[in-house]
Amino acid sequence: MATKQRKNNRMIFSSWNYKVLALGILLVIAGFSAMYIENEVNGFISLYISPIVIMTGYITVIVSIMKHDDETGKASEES
Repeated sequence: MATKQRKNNRMIFSSWNYKVLALGILLVIAGFSAMYIENEVNGFISLYISPIVIMTGYITVIVSIMKHDDETGKASEES
């Protein structure tokens, strides 16, 4: 007889991870948009502001992916 296996329907990330991921993606888009809107190679925004905003966005995305909630892992192990 075949036994039924219980499906594990838990989310990979918590809501905090998704919010921070969305913030990071918005920062990256805002940085590239600011660079595009200024439309100068040697402009102040293109050289100084946009790279900082873009790198902050990338770091935020990495942090949101790498941070792990210990509470979600404990809850799935108990059930």
